[in-house]
Amino acid sequence: MSDILIDKGDKDVFLLAKYANRHGMVAGATGTGKSVSLMLMAEGFSKLGVPVFLADVKGDLAGLSQAGAMNDKLKARIEQLGIDWAPNANPVVFWDIYGKLGHPVRTTVSEMGPNLLARLLELNDTQAGVLEIVFKAADDDGLLLLDLKDLRALLAFAADHAKELSQHYGLISTQSIAAIQRALLSLEQAGGDQFFGEPALDLADFMRQDMSGRGIVNILAADQLVLKPKLYTTFLLWMLSELFEKLPEVGDLDQPKLVFFFDEAHLLFDDAPPALRQRVEQVVRLIRSKGVGVYFCSQNPDDVPDVILGQMGNRIQHALRAFTPRDQKAVKAAAQTFAPNPKIDVAQAITQLGVGEALVSTLQAGGVPMPVERALIASPGCRIGTITEAERATIRSRSPVGTKYDTMVDRESAFEKLAQRAEQEAASAPAAKGGKAADEADSGWTQAAKDMVFGTKRRQGMIEAFAKSAVRNAAGQLGRSLLRGVLGSLSKR
Repeated sequence: MSDILIDKGDKDVFLLAKYANRHGMVAGATGTGKSVSLMLMAEGFSKLGVPVFLADVKGDLAGLSQAGAMNDKLKARIEQLGIDWAPNANPVVFWDIYGKLGHPVRTTVSEMGPNLLARLLELNDTQAGVLEIVFKAADDDGLLLLDLKDLRALLAFAADHAKELSQHYGLISTQSIAAIQRALLSLEQAGGDQFFGEPALDLADFMRQDMSGRGIVNILAADQLVLKPKLYTTFLLWMLSELFEKLPEVGDLDQPKLVFFFDEAHLLFDDAPPALRQRVEQVVRLIRSKGVGVYFCSQNPDDVPDVILGQMGNRIQHALRAFTPRDQKAVKAAAQTFAPNPKIDVAQAITQLGVGEALVSTLQAGGVPMPVERALIASPGCRIGTITEAERATIRSRSPVGTKYDTMVDRESAFEKLAQRAEQEAASAPAAKGGKAADEADSGWTQAAKDMVFGTKRRQGMIEAFAKSAVRNAAGQLGRSLLRGVLGSLSKR
């Protein structure tokens, strides 16, 4: 079997693997069965050997790692569907930005890029422009921005020497620098600093199969992460950007190389500037040719802009409740996006669907959407529900990537290089003035280094010493800047 049985109804509906990279949408009100639909598709792709990534915002998707158990409710549903069912545990790797419920997920500040970082920090246009200048200066001088202390050191330099840098890169205001520094402090207090550092995530580790050829199901623990919407959506956008930049063009394959589920999709587009929406649209439109299928999940289909919703070829619509004018508008909009079926009044059916029922339309031969069908969603073989801490610990202990990511590494980067240069400048500049002056300079540098490391305020001496060296070097190294991708991350070519 090379396709995924989605539901049983007047006509059995399959998600064809050949068209799974044409993207999709799963929508419906809370409690109508969206999670089961996600689990069914994730399990189906895994059986086909297709790796899957999804975010577990409620904790129940972790049940994919455990085999289901027969009970009266499940037995009745299987008999109603008339399908063969067997318990099935899927190969799962757990991930967690905070490193508590899965392997830590990290990226570097440089890989995140100024555009996504500006959104994460909620900067205005002027502040975002200053951040781009800081990144450009770091690129030109060959400075690696790996973690937030690297960025803080560079921002401190820019604040103290705004006039000199403005002559090379454009106007920098100390007020904007201060605003960025305050935003960084808020990000650190929210735990976002754990996301930046090394070893950075190698997306090849998301695209693995187990020894039997099953696709690995990568589950990001997001029950706490989703409470910080900007961090949650920025992480997922970064992932899409990296996939878009790294994967080669492959055209239409018999099945995807990876399927990416973007849950709580409305968070991505809330207050998103037009430029960001345009870039998301570009990535969603073009990443199909890289062999990646993207599936947005949300309560209302109108949470996703029409231009992006139009890219969603495979649709599963669970029940919507038309209690408010907005709900009624959403029902009407959802009904209009399906290929019509003369046997079904879609607008009426959407409000009458029971739990586990859905309106479904998938792409069939030639990429043509089938007329919408009303049917029961099939039952996955995995557990539908949460898992225990002991079960999670067992899965983590068997992970093939745990030794690679569980220990953080802090190699030489911008912070250390700036410190080395400042030390050299502080040691050489006052030497001609006598030993006493040199001793005073050494003493001043030692204190400045300690101040930067431990977060105190007295770092002026080191910053000033570095400024003279960095500004001179930057002008002579303009050809060393690194390419950045469509969402502002580094393009490794």
